[in-house]
Amino acid sequence: MSYGYSRGVGAYQQVHAQGGVETADPHGLVTLLLDGALERTRFARGCMLGGNVAGKGEAISKAIEIVGGLQSGLNPAVDTPLVGQLDSLYDYVSRRLLHANLRNDVDALDEVSRLLGQIRESWVAIPVEARQVPGAGA
Repeated sequence: MSYGYSRGVGAYQQVHAQGGVETADPHGLVTLLLDGALERTRFARGCMLGGNVAGKGEAISKAIEIVGGLQSGLNPAVDTPLVGQLDSLYDYVSRRLLHANLRNDVDALDEVSRLLGQIRESWVAIPVEARQVPGAGA
């Protein structure tokens, strides 16, 4: 497991202490991290709407940490434009999360949820036989 994923896993484990993270294969781990980021983003939205400033800030911070772990887990040695595109997208998502936190912008959280949801849908649609490609982290 690369350092980036382990950082994201640490953030995920702090907010989601159920089995599966320790035994997940790399593909499953990315799925769990995406689920964790989505879960934290949705929770932040509820906190924002309910006026829970501390809960919102904590949830967004965890989501940013998880997205950072996903971004750090990208393998730039893999010769595909997808790595650079995902790197840019994860950077954008992190900036939108920060914006949402600073401005109480529910629309920014909704955008992040849509983007992460689309990444997750595409990720889980990868055929099993294609999942073992070295460096194919999301």
